[in-house]
Amino acid sequence: QVQLVESGGGLVQAGDSLRLSCQIIGGNINMWSMGWFRQAPGKEREFVASVSRSSGRTAYADFVEGRFTISRDNAKGTVFLQMNNLRSEDTAVYFCARACLTTYNAPRGQNEYGLWGQGTQVTVSS
Repeated sequence: QVQLVESGGGLVQAGDSLRLSCQIIGGNINMWSMGWFRQAPGKEREFVASVSRSSGRTAYADFVEGRFTISRDNAKGTVFLQMNNLRSEDTAVYFCARACLTTYNAPRGQNEYGLWGQGTQVTVSS
């Protein structure tokens, strides 16, 4: 069974950095765009960032404001989200996902992703 496993979350203070990782188990990510989403308590899950299959395209939510960087290592089946200058409003469970279709885009819509991880908690204290 193909799975995505996130790691790297934790409790940090405002202004700190975290690097999230997403490892695929039992499959590969080579042909698919990958994305990160997050869900804060009491809120709906929202798009954070995505990267195309060859890393040629990336997309970010407006609230990122240059603080986050998405990257991927296809050989290792891993996607990363480097988060700098974290804010209390970044507190959420962060999910990675693999796109449904093998396109060259960096999709933003949740319905464009078909394989999801279980999430990793990021808590930012102010």
